[in-house]
Amino acid sequence: MSGEYDVIVVGAGHAGCEAAAAAARMGSRVLLITMSLTSIAQMSCNPAMGGIAKGQIIREVDAMGGFSGIVTDRTMIQFRMLNRSKGPAMWSPRAQSDRALFSREWRSVLENIPNLFFREDMVTGIIVENHQVMGVITQLGQTIFSQAVILTNGTFLNGIIHIGERQWEGGRMGEKAAKGLTESLVQFGFETSRMKTGTPVRLDGRTIDFSRLEEQKGDPEPGRFSFTDTPALNRQRSCHLAYTNEKVHAVLRTGFDKSPLFVGRIKGIGPRYCPSIEDKIERFSDKLSHQLFVEPEGWDTIEVYLNGFSSSLPEEVQYHALRLIPGFEEVKIFRPGYAIEYDYFPPVQLNGSLETKRISRLYFAGQINGTTGYEEAAAQGLMAGINAHLKITRQPECILKRSEAYIGVLIDDLITKGVDEPYRMFTSRAEYRILLRQDNADQRLTPLAFRLGLAGTERMQRLEEKTGKISNLRKMIFATSVIPDDINPYLVQVNSTPLDQSVKMSSLILRPQVSMKGLLSSLPALQDFYQHLGPSGQEVMEETEILIKYEGYIRKEEEMASYLSKVDDIFLKETIDYHSIKALSFEAREKLSRIRPRTIGQASRIPGVSPADISVLLVFLGR
Repeated sequence: MSGEYDVIVVGAGHAGCEAAAAAARMGSRVLLITMSLTSIAQMSCNPAMGGIAKGQIIREVDAMGGFSGIVTDRTMIQFRMLNRSKGPAMWSPRAQSDRALFSREWRSVLENIPNLFFREDMVTGIIVENHQVMGVITQLGQTIFSQAVILTNGTFLNGIIHIGERQWEGGRMGEKAAKGLTESLVQFGFETSRMKTGTPVRLDGRTIDFSRLEEQKGDPEPGRFSFTDTPALNRQRSCHLAYTNEKVHAVLRTGFDKSPLFVGRIKGIGPRYCPSIEDKIERFSDKLSHQLFVEPEGWDTIEVYLNGFSSSLPEEVQYHALRLIPGFEEVKIFRPGYAIEYDYFPPVQLNGSLETKRISRLYFAGQINGTTGYEEAAAQGLMAGINAHLKITRQPECILKRSEAYIGVLIDDLITKGVDEPYRMFTSRAEYRILLRQDNADQRLTPLAFRLGLAGTERMQRLEEKTGKISNLRKMIFATSVIPDDINPYLVQVNSTPLDQSVKMSSLILRPQVSMKGLLSSLPALQDFYQHLGPSGQEVMEETEILIKYEGYIRKEEEMASYLSKVDDIFLKETIDYHSIKALSFEAREKLSRIRPRTIGQASRIPGVSPADISVLLVFLGR
């Protein structure tokens, strides 16, 4: 199989699927190698996409021409926009998906990409010549050559599953671990370490008394992730809330002496922001109760996912504790919760394109980089796929700035700061979050996707129509006067001061109590304009309102981003001998030598590199 492929993608999780799809659609011949073709894009943990900051990432992936948003829209069973009570920078879409349908839909998407080919096998090593990757070696004895390789191995590299005192090799329950690849990479000088993650118990929904739980319905007017014309969600399944109690905690504590986490059998670092139930009880011992989310696994299954009850305690302890939760007295377990340990490679070994520094044309994406979450993995996979194609076709790499996308924040954090626990995205990690809203991801990124060949003419036309409608609506709002008699009844209703003279509609929208939706019923001119907006009316109205209400904040962030981008444009040569610059602190010399930042901006974000060190570097560069 010599030279048959341009790009080989190893692993078909969320990172691998996006990587393979992107590279193939840009024109590369891609081989996607997975240990199981029936587990493509498996939702190993909860059957949901999006959430705080994660929803923004999926909208960005969609705006860049990825498929995670489209597949989610086609398979979701519930949609909620989180944080509506907060400012629009915090609004985050989240959807429950049908787990089985999600995997089937992703496979269908991939199988309909002409340049994409598949192989069921395990990659055990890479082929390298002159510090450049040349292909892979598989368990079945095949040597497959390519111009670039993207590793997206998830939790499979030397994976070990733990339930109580039992442990065995596996990358996921029921699937074997990937052996040999870590050892192959270590031979080429890569640094590796261990992490852990966990997944909760799966339950038989027929044995839960939902009448004793708190129902959590989807939004009355469900939205979508994709900026394309994906199908509207016409029916939804409810989630439910349940709560632990002191009796539950007492039973769980009886298993602590057999917990692989507490007795030291697990050496890997676990996710601080998504702890196991035993972790929560230990760390928050003052809390008498913890909230659990009871989530359906799909449209036509009785299987239920208990979000918030991740555990590696013995199965009998999990079972007895569960039965003390109100509504779970007769519950039956489909599968106990378990923890999994796996190899990852500290991401400071990567460039901003996700290409490794040691070996040219070799890319890492997803949990292999120490991240957690489908969304973070999908974003990395997309960017690795794009950059692998650009590299082999000798085009400039694509690196998103922190002011352009959450994806830019994610990758910059990984390669600059590294990880000391599984990395999860939060809105607080983004210093430009008013610019990086979920509603404007298409305006930020789709023009770039169009230039890369990942967004078609139809997408660009939709975007141009939308921006045109927003512009026209803004003009109308700033030009239209409102008289007191028309609007005062609404203002009184929302506890806003009535008018005593006519004002421009734009000044009303600046009031915190006033919304565009609320103004519709009182202002015929606005209502008439809204009806002419067509199906995109609600989206256009919402974004226009945000732009008017937050105009001052948006302008300040744009000015700050412009100012700080100047240091991101001051490049540092890879050949700089930082140890010879004695004016740098010892820690800065060590960190800069290890991470090799590309720009002064990236150097300034490295923990341990002080403003004084940055000043030294600027003097060194003659700045």
